[in-house]
Amino acid sequence: MRHRMSRPAPRRWLLAAALLLVLSSLMCSLPRGAPTPGGIDPTLASLLTLAASLQTYTATPAGIQTPVTPVPATATLLPTLFHPTFSGEPPGGRIVFSCRFDGFDQICLMDADGTDLVRLTTAPATEFYASLTYDGEDILFSSRRGGPFQIYRMDLDGSDLEQISSGLGNLYAPELSPDGEQIVFTVETGGRSNVWVMDRDGSDAHALTDTAGNGDPTWSPDGTRIAFVSSRTGVNQLWIMNRDGSDPRQVTDLPFMGGRSSWSPDGTRLAFYAGPVTDHQIYTISTDGSNLWQLTDGSDNLGPCFSPDGEWITFTSYRDWNNEIYIMRRDGSRQTRLTYDLRDDYQPRWGP
Repeated sequence: MRHRMSRPAPRRWLLAAALLLVLSSLMCSLPRGAPTPGGIDPTLASLLTLAASLQTYTATPAGIQTPVTPVPATATLLPTLFHPTFSGEPPGGRIVFSCRFDGFDQICLMDADGTDLVRLTTAPATEFYASLTYDGEDILFSSRRGGPFQIYRMDLDGSDLEQISSGLGNLYAPELSPDGEQIVFTVETGGRSNVWVMDRDGSDAHALTDTAGNGDPTWSPDGTRIAFVSSRTGVNQLWIMNRDGSDPRQVTDLPFMGGRSSWSPDGTRLAFYAGPVTDHQIYTISTDGSNLWQLTDGSDNLGPCFSPDGEWITFTSYRDWNNEIYIMRRDGSRQTRLTYDLRDDYQPRWGP
């Protein structure tokens, strides 16, 4: 992960003011390129992105544990230009994701059309791998605010924070089962990573895999199976196993296989990413390993997740200076950028 130095607030406001003067003189004379999928001229979008990022500043003094209070994550100078436009009904639900502030990965939440974006965590610690529960009432995530990475739960407004796990090693990628009974997650200890489950309250934690190189688990919509990535055959591939860890079977046979995947709501396909470093692309595949489709082309695209209705997929892309959150139709069309800033936004997970 890249680390960026934060600047004092007054300096950012001076830069933002200076950029506003530049924008006011250039907006009428900018050469216009092809509109972005969100309906914004690319040159104008780049300048406005810079202005919005310079205007945004949230300080967290080092070593101080701050209350978990949602705060606006993005302040835009021209909000109507930053919000993507959709023909027909915009996508529904909410997207939780990792957002970088002042050198730390934090948890942010927004509506699936890119509006009402808020930052939910403010602790001076890395907090990522967030997911929304199937009932849309809770957020699970991994945080090292207490030392090793452990699993935490909070309400959608960032309140009622509680630590669920304790010990075991470093814990990542938690996700609640559709029936609300168990949490699946990755445990990394002693240079090995495996898929574990525990009850919703953190009890009865036990491993489902026992070979090195297993992780990024996700539940099937009916809760009977778990998809995960494993290097047990030598390189990362996508696998599926039963809820109790039995009958693991390989789904993909691809070079440069990525990590996080997502089930389609009907349980017939998986979205994932694969490709060499800086050239990852988003794919979907039937759960029996057939019907492989490539949905993106160019740049670096990672971490896909289906919408609850199965019509859209959200993902991270590095196509515009840094990691931003995008969505597209399930066939790869209408790729639309949702976040506009200079920080890294990544690991999106869609929920109701």
